[in-house]
Amino acid sequence: MNKTELIKLISQKLSEKIQNFEKLIAETRASNNDTKSSMGDKYETGREMLQQEINNLQVQLNEVLKQQDFLKTSFDKLRMTKKFDKVEKGAIVKTERGLFFISVSLGEVIFENQKIICISPESPLAKAMNGKQKGEVFSLNNMSQKIVDIQ
Repeated sequence: MNKTELIKLISQKLSEKIQNFEKLIAETRASNNDTKSSMGDKYETGREMLQQEINNLQVQLNEVLKQQDFLKTSFDKLRMTKKFDKVEKGAIVKTERGLFFISVSLGEVIFENQKIICISPESPLAKAMNGKQKGEVFSLNNMSQKIVDIQ
């Protein structure tokens, strides 16, 4: 599996998310400017609700920007070519239940006709697998999984 191409795909998806959040923020700000009215309290309540939505979108945008920065700084040439003998950041882990890439919390991506779940190193699943080797079993939420392969 070509990790460099997988990283490019993930980076592209993060860029798309960033663009979507920026567009939503701009649209919400524009609608916030359009709500001027002489209705008094209702007007102020509506503006406040829109401002809260903008703040919420900004928090989500900042999280995706952090993920993009983490991806850029964490996956240099060394990590891309490294042979993993245990589960750690940058590893692609195959279990009996799926394929997991310990990188950023992006969810499911389809790469080379395979479903890969991108998870953060801080996620409970990654923490449960961390340090395990091929053939070892780990448990999460009373469900055990065996590590079939690590790339």
